Amino acid sequence: MRNRTMAAAVTAAAVLLGGAACGSDSSKPSASPTTAGGSTGSSTAGGAATSATGETGKLTGRLTVLAAASLTGTFTRIGKDFEAANPGVKVTFSFGASSTLAQQIIQGAPADVFASAAPANMKQVSDAGDVSGTAATFVRNQLVIAVPKGNPKHIASLADLTKPGVKVVECAAQVPCGAAANKALTAANVKLTPVSLEADVKSTLAKLTLGEADAALVYRTDALSVADKAEGVEFPESAQAVNDYPIAALAHSSNLAAAQAFVAFVQSAPEMSVLTAAGFQKP
Repeated sequence: MRNRTMAAAVTAAAVLLGGAACGSDSSKPSASPTTAGGSTGSSTAGGAATSATGETGKLTGRLTVLAAASLTGTFTRIGKDFEAANPGVKVTFSFGASSTLAQQIIQGAPADVFASAAPANMKQVSDAGDVSGTAATFVRNQLVIAVPKGNPKHIASLADLTKPGVKVVECAAQVPCGAAANKALTAANVKLTPVSLEADVKSTLAKLTLGEADAALVYRTDALSVADKAEGVEFPESAQAVNDYPIAALAHSSNLAAAQAFVAFVQSAPEMSVLTAAGFQKP
């Protein structure tokens, strides 16, 4: 049985000494922690919360949420709402590929809540004994073909992505958006040779918006988030590759009361409206 306390302490010490660097230490979140307001958090803010409730019973302390990259915009807004409803709590986020975040949690990274873009990654965390209670599916997401405004290559289907001169970018296969893309392509009997395979959906979308690709297979929500630069082309095979998003409080949370409250808050009617307005579907 792991010594979670020691793992969390070692991780916190590494953050204090080295800052919130990305990618080099598997025990830390891959993305730099951000506060609910969207600014980069301090190195100490990356740790799990240390206080659950004050004397009055109100929630207090810090809350660290690890969430799929596709939730960046909506969860940043929801984090602000949660802080407004609970002034004693400071929410810090780390966004990244669900597969990467799951491994960080299993290896002892200090965190209180995990929101995944795929049940498979949540199951990894649950099987390791790191989920408190039961994970709940709170939204679903579906793929589109993101293209530049005006659709200059006239992309209308997955088959069009195989036309000569069309540069396509996808998520890597181990990432939820990549796994979904592979399912959809298999259903359409289409084989692609992408110009790059990216670590998460935000990186995939960036290739398109920077002009490095003619099309990208991303979630509908991501295409909507850059509606001034791109548009999403719907395709029928995406219905066979819809991703469920589960969320759960983590068993080794240092602020379990706040973690459970955040999970419930995300599923409340006002915050579900934030999610559906961004293009997420109700489960």
